[in-house]
Amino acid sequence: MFEKFKKGESTQQDAGMMEQEKPGFTAEQAKIAEKPAVSDSAIGIGDLINKRTKLEEAIDYVGLMIKNLKDKRTKLEKEIEDESVDIKNLKEKLVKVGEYIEEENRGIRDLSNKRSMVEREADEVGVLINNLRNRLANIDSVVESEANKVKTIKDSRPEA
Repeated sequence: MFEKFKKGESTQQDAGMMEQEKPGFTAEQAKIAEKPAVSDSAIGIGDLINKRTKLEEAIDYVGLMIKNLKDKRTKLEKEIEDESVDIKNLKEKLVKVGEYIEEENRGIRDLSNKRSMVEREADEVGVLINNLRNRLANIDSVVESEANKVKTIKDSRPEA
């Protein structure tokens, strides 16, 4: 990951340009990086400044990566929250559908009970009709029997 920062070590001028792009890098530090003094070269101050600059760039790059990761995480959190809200809404709708189905099942049970009661009453009415029909048939047979007796009595009388 830091290898891309090693490529910029070719010239002091390139390093000076990179240093000027960094916030907080002063013009004095740029002059120091551009002037390779004899004493600086001997003890490696210029190289040290270049390394520090590259480390600062690496830190900035890592900071940018961290910011991007935070942005991605924030976006994912928002998407997850949106999905959570959608799922909660669907769950509420399904609960309402379940309640509606249960209400309809209760209604169907009530209707079935009412139909059973009406059917029992219809059966009772049918039994009553049969009983009354049988009683009427008995009365009819008694009336017929009496009519036959009356006819027999009429027929047995001499004609006068």
